[in-house]
Amino acid sequence: MFSSIFTSEAFAEAWTIIKTQFPLALWETFYVTVLATAFAIIIGLPLGVLLVVGEKGGIKPMPKALMAVINFIINILRSVPFLILMILVFPLTRVIIGTTVGTVASIVPLVIAAFPFVARLVESCLREVNPNLIEMAQSTGATPFQIICKVMIPESVPSLISNFTVAITTILGYSAMSGIIGGGGLGKIAINYGYYRYKYLVMFLAVILLIILVQIFQSVGTKLAIKTDKRLKNQTVKKRS
Repeated sequence: MFSSIFTSEAFAEAWTIIKTQFPLALWETFYVTVLATAFAIIIGLPLGVLLVVGEKGGIKPMPKALMAVINFIINILRSVPFLILMILVFPLTRVIIGTTVGTVASIVPLVIAAFPFVARLVESCLREVNPNLIEMAQSTGATPFQIICKVMIPESVPSLISNFTVAITTILGYSAMSGIIGGGGLGKIAINYGYYRYKYLVMFLAVILLIILVQIFQSVGTKLAIKTDKRLKNQTVKKRS
């Protein structure tokens, strides 16, 4: 196996594929991951907030039946393996996109798989907020919406950024798996050439690019989280003083 991977013919063929297909595949992977993450945050962030503020004892308790339904849906979607979920949402993907195959079509199952995960991440971040800050805001007459927007979310920004970074790297992994059912990007190249055609060198190169993308997303997310962390800023100010 390994003797056939590193032959001159294999390198020449891999180089041709890199020049002709890798640039588009890299772009497809990038924009699908970013768009799916953005939509997952748009859906998951309000749900995560609702899970905290709408529970019994929260700042805006919601009907118990409603909270039970929301928790049930989130838990169900998180329990289904992504490959199976992609197949289950084929009808919805066809309604929204018009097809179940292709790069754009893979965004729908990616969002459905990711937003429950994001909702739970947001929930865990908001639960870390100091309850004394919330009580102080309530004592000044702040409305639940003001508490959410001016206390809970701002105090959770560093944790939210860190968890959103986890989400985007997870979605990147999901996008690679979508190549099995016709999704585009680096996953499609890795599967089509590495699995179906036994061109392992191409598969290894696609995996390396995926790893590089993960490292870039992780580095950017970590730097943003550190930059927005008030505790680190206060420590820096104290040291300078």
